[in-house]
Amino acid sequence: MPTAPGPVRGWRRRIGAYVALTKPRIIELLLVTTIPTMLLAADGLPPWWLILVTLVGGTAAAGSANVFNCYLDRDIDAVMGRTRRRPLVTGEVTPRAALVFAAVLGVFSILWFLLLVNVMSAVLTLAAILLYVVGYTMLLKRRTSQNIVWGGVAGCMPVLIGWSAVTGSIAWAPVVLFLVIFLWTPPHYWPLSMRFREDYARAGVPMLPVVAGERRVAGEMLAYAIAMVATSLVLVPVAGMSWVYTAVTAVAGAWFIFLCARLVRMALDPQRRGLVSRGPAMAVFHGSITYLTIVFAAVAVDPFLPW
Repeated sequence: MPTAPGPVRGWRRRIGAYVALTKPRIIELLLVTTIPTMLLAADGLPPWWLILVTLVGGTAAAGSANVFNCYLDRDIDAVMGRTRRRPLVTGEVTPRAALVFAAVLGVFSILWFLLLVNVMSAVLTLAAILLYVVGYTMLLKRRTSQNIVWGGVAGCMPVLIGWSAVTGSIAWAPVVLFLVIFLWTPPHYWPLSMRFREDYARAGVPMLPVVAGERRVAGEMLAYAIAMVATSLVLVPVAGMSWVYTAVTAVAGAWFIFLCARLVRMALDPQRRGLVSRGPAMAVFHGSITYLTIVFAAVAVDPFLPW
């Protein structure tokens, strides 16, 4: 089978390196929350072009924040096993080029929302970038074990941006969804931190699983999960959600609480101590993604139901 010429392969690899800096898998998760919120805000299907421009702007904004994060954390990434192949560590992209790329994406995203959507969406986009880059990466990540809790606020912003893109304002419904994602972040990210605790310890990043035992981490994850599920049900009276959303969210929430409770039970078992951070923790991590996807799928479907 013929292969592409060397220069073509080189350009593809270079483009792939820049794309990798934006952390596409994280962006996918952010977009999963944006579209359903827009459908709820419109009580149906908003104009297709508005969905498209919001997704383009949101992707650019998230990409900008993630590239800034890679630039600022390149020293940490170099000593962590799961991140040492990132383009800034391997040298595929220079720090200067990454910084320019991040700035271009950020400016583009803000101007994009300002010119094609509305002022509020542009302001919220700027706030999301600053919260992640300055709030989380620069101020919190290396200083406190609560870094991901408050730094996770940036990951909650897409629901506010999506709602404001449709309505030009903010209401209680997107605030509830914001809180759902805020409470979801610790039981989503701490299991990953448990799995890679040694990596974070070696890098000097005080994630909660680095500075606290498995019992405390698992217990706090369960508390956040319970609060998250309760908050998701608050959306029923606030946004007038149907019994379908109520039932789906309740079942998905009960299942996720069960996963977290099982992790607590294992953490309390002396014979399983030290094993929680492997398979069981990652089961909660993957379960958190499934849970969020199910809940926001229910949000997306609800405006189209006839009852």
